[in-house]
Amino acid sequence: MVDIFSKWREGLSKTRTKTFDRLSALFGVTEITPATWDELESILIQADIGLETTEAVIQTVKDRAGFEMIARSEQLSRLLRDELVKRLDAPPPVNFDGIKPAVILLVGVNGSGKTTTAAKLGKQFSGQGKQVLLAAADTYRAAAVDQLQVWGDRLGLPVIAGQPNADPGSVAYDAVQAGLARKMDMVLVDTAGRLHTRFNLMEELKKVYRVVGKAMPGAPHATWLVLDATTGQNALQQARAFKEAVKVNGVILAKLDSSARGGMAFAIQRELGLPILYAGLGEKPDDLTRFDPEAFVDGLLSKK
Repeated sequence: MVDIFSKWREGLSKTRTKTFDRLSALFGVTEITPATWDELESILIQADIGLETTEAVIQTVKDRAGFEMIARSEQLSRLLRDELVKRLDAPPPVNFDGIKPAVILLVGVNGSGKTTTAAKLGKQFSGQGKQVLLAAADTYRAAAVDQLQVWGDRLGLPVIAGQPNADPGSVAYDAVQAGLARKMDMVLVDTAGRLHTRFNLMEELKKVYRVVGKAMPGAPHATWLVLDATTGQNALQQARAFKEAVKVNGVILAKLDSSARGGMAFAIQRELGLPILYAGLGEKPDDLTRFDPEAFVDGLLSKK
């Protein structure tokens, strides 16, 4: 069995190397000085944790250090870890018992990693004994349809796809209807990437959302936003727009292994109030992992 902590440590190596490795020098055997707090602030901001979260974390750690009469900087590591973990919520269980098929809409901007994430989710649910149907509703990008079909063939998962430039709503509708007819457990709808600033494209996404509900009352049963972790804080504006447009209720951090801005997870929690459900820690089908706040923070702070 793969060591989960090792997976997180390796997946977060870019963020850790770029920023958090500086903590080793900071948390040496020196006394705590004003410069200690300045350096800690610089490290957290550079990791894209966000200014407000950084200031709140440092103030709390300062207060605890004073209360516990800590004078040596090496003792701050424990306090920092505790405070960072507290600022991340454990994801709620993914449970669609009594719903068949459970319809999940995957949304996000161009290039965020939705198609690959759809395939990884399909493999994960299939491994749990679920019958999964993939829907290639990104009809504007032929490569996306081809990519999902290749994944489907590789993983043994059926794919519903429309013709190039077909109405994405009709593809989503057909996929849900097929899911009902085939008695599938889950339908994962890969929507077209769209810029959150393009009004007409966001309106079209709202239409897909509504059409899915017509195909099956109550659907979609979840709308998950796939964010590219390499974009850092820039992803927050995207997230707000999608949350408002299609009632996003969960986030998937894709490409976390390629990012030096892993600290964005804290900003997502603070500013959006959305649970982080999964994290992409590699390119293989098994590299989509349920988000674990403690493993995430330990992966950031690991010395190895």
